[in-house]
Amino acid sequence: MLSFFEELKKRGLVHQSTEETKLAQALEQGAIHMYIGFDPTANSLHVGHLVPILLLRRFQLAGHFPIALVGGGTGLIGDPSFKDDERQLNSLEVVQGFVESLKRQIARFVDFEDHDHPAILVDNYDWYKDVSFIDFLRDVGKYFTVNYMMSKESVKRRMEMGISYTEFAYQLLQGYDFYMLNQKYKVTLQIGGSDQWGNITTGTELLRRKADVTTHAFTIPLITDSTGKKFGKSEGNAVWLDAEKTSSYEFYQFWLNTTDADAVRFLKLFTFLTLEKIAKIEKEFLKVPHKRLAQRVLAKEMTVLTHGQAAYEQALRISYFLFGKTNLKEMSVAEIKQGLKDVPNFKVSQDQDKNIVELLIVAGIESSKRQAREDVNNGAIYINGERIQDVNYELTNQDKLEDEITVIRRGKKKYFILVY
Repeated sequence: MLSFFEELKKRGLVHQSTEETKLAQALEQGAIHMYIGFDPTANSLHVGHLVPILLLRRFQLAGHFPIALVGGGTGLIGDPSFKDDERQLNSLEVVQGFVESLKRQIARFVDFEDHDHPAILVDNYDWYKDVSFIDFLRDVGKYFTVNYMMSKESVKRRMEMGISYTEFAYQLLQGYDFYMLNQKYKVTLQIGGSDQWGNITTGTELLRRKADVTTHAFTIPLITDSTGKKFGKSEGNAVWLDAEKTSSYEFYQFWLNTTDADAVRFLKLFTFLTLEKIAKIEKEFLKVPHKRLAQRVLAKEMTVLTHGQAAYEQALRISYFLFGKTNLKEMSVAEIKQGLKDVPNFKVSQDQDKNIVELLIVAGIESSKRQAREDVNNGAIYINGERIQDVNYELTNQDKLEDEITVIRRGKKKYFILVY
């Protein structure tokens, strides 16, 4: 059997690490306390945060003690790591609001009530609020030279374009977090994204110099798709874990639309399926890739994990009606709006001509009456999933779903919503 650390490597979850042999041994010798930090820069985490969140869960399932640190203190500063511009500074009130939102989200994935290996959630504002600038310089700053701090790749990258002292000092704050968690909870391992290596090793150095303690660290590789695009971006927008920002249907579709080149890799990175199970899925997937088995399993696993079984079943239902069975009258308006969130809407006035051809023109669905008539005659126009082939068809109240909307489809995939 693979050791826990070897399995993490097989899944592609380890990028850099301190002494690998010693780290692997420490994980096998007994339960350890480890942590991952999340700075509150928005009121929701997104799918780019899922790998570190799920690592907390993997460690808990393996019998270790995971700690999620939410940076209510460091979030007031902002991490400069591999960012081209200075971060916008948010107020304490805004950051604390973000902290509460992130706490609720992380609690979905790790168990804070586990009797044997409970997870712990901490906010570093709890110790920074009482530390003076003079005390911090005396207790932390004296252990690091400016040369050491400037040697970090994340800092060197910003030197030409400029970096504020505020962001320059961020690595000391993250290093102090590691120190405080070691003192309070005996934390001996920190994990972060690959862009965090400089900040993380500042923490291992502070513990070595200040407390004569040897600790461990490893980073997760930057997750990109097969084209090199940073994972978690969908047409320029983040895919959020908050269902109010990214619906469970959109979330499901995001995973379902994973490319063939990425599907099996993402099963290893994001799901808790065993490597043996994933190998079987891969074998079947490669035989008949057009059936998209790997994507369907991935979409199910991630939607159930993040939003629950009911949300997954609703996402399936919406997909079924929009892309399979087409009688939309069997769906609720709420489900339709979720599935067609980004399609064009047209507000129908009370005195609007309800003839199908006229509506297709005024709503911008067709460019000309000739094209509209042609599409109707050819059976390319659907109202609420039912084909309309009469150019004299007049929309009535029966075409209003819950007296709110009418869904028009042109061809196989182009949807439009008439709003009343």
